Amino acid sequence: MAAQTQRAVLAGGCFWGMEELIRRLPGVTATRVGYTGGDVPNATYRDHGTHAEAIEILFDPERTDYRTLLEFFFQIHDPSTKNRQGNDIGLSYRSAIYYVDDEQKRIAEDTIADVDASGLWPGKVVTEVEPVGPFWEAEPEHQDYLQRYPEGYTCHFPRPGWRLPARTEG
Repeated sequence: MAAQTQRAVLAGGCFWGMEELIRRLPGVTATRVGYTGGDVPNATYRDHGTHAEAIEILFDPERTDYRTLLEFFFQIHDPSTKNRQGNDIGLSYRSAIYYVDDEQKRIAEDTIADVDASGLWPGKVVTEVEPVGPFWEAEPEHQDYLQRYPEGYTCHFPRPGWRLPARTEG
């Protein structure tokens, strides 16, 4: 019998590019974009208050794991820029990990420590690590955006040769 699907919620700038890249990972079974981590109930694109643009990921733990998702997340966006990715500036574009349980929190903190120790980014990680809250699904025109508009805007790119080493305890 297969293990149940697990959930991850990540924010790293404009949700279009994140969704397009993450959806391709082996073991990812579904994605949807939306708003989370803020103060407005029933958030929308025009009224999302302090929410971040985020992606909800369902994945098969027999084919991938949370750490692998986080390593890719840190590869495709710059976690050392506060409230910004590319040309997108503002609280909506912050880097954040919304954990669903204590194990995800532990893995997130450990992965961030590895990113900081690696020197792969020009500064320290500013990614927020917060418990998951309500996730408000974005409007239909934002779902699967780059599937419908392949030449559409994105500020997320896989970085060739980028590999996160585990830090050594010293």
